[in-house]
Amino acid sequence: MKTRILTLVAVFMFATVATSVAQNKQIDTKESKVNWTGYKVTGQHEGTIDFKSGTLKFNDGKLVGGTFVIDMSSINTTDLSGESKQNLDGHLKSDDFFGVAKYPTATLTFKKVVETDDNVYRVAADLKIKESTSRVAFDIELENSSAETTLKVDRTKFGIKYGSATFIDGLKDKAINDEFDLAVTLKY
Repeated sequence: MKTRILTLVAVFMFATVATSVAQNKQIDTKESKVNWTGYKVTGQHEGTIDFKSGTLKFNDGKLVGGTFVIDMSSINTTDLSGESKQNLDGHLKSDDFFGVAKYPTATLTFKKVVETDDNVYRVAADLKIKESTSRVAFDIELENSSAETTLKVDRTKFGIKYGSATFIDGLKDKAINDEFDLAVTLKY
């Protein structure tokens, strides 16, 4: 009798594992977008940055993970033109900010994913910019082979202190906010 029960339990466990379907879906890097907004005392600037690669991981149709590589050399200011645009793009790519020559990519790796509603997930992820890694959290919504999320990033957690009133006294109206916003649309 014990043998039959153990055999049935083993068959049931094997059947459960066998029907679990894991799937990795590559993002379309041309159709996926990251829009950024950086703030300063006197206003804000906006732009885009491109994905180098990205994968969403699913198990039985539910989001369980993800890994993304951002092409930092693609930093692009969209609210300026001409010399002002070139100057800001160059400054953001310089060692004052993202040091793109030395650190050409940033990575985001999902560490914990919890479904909070139908096709809505709360994600805790490790974001690596330059040599530093910091945990970020955000909600992501999936629908029709696309996903959307917004998140705030504190640049000072990655050693980017240029223009930060938190670290530099007397900046007054030249201060740049520590946090910037990212609005992300993924197509997969």
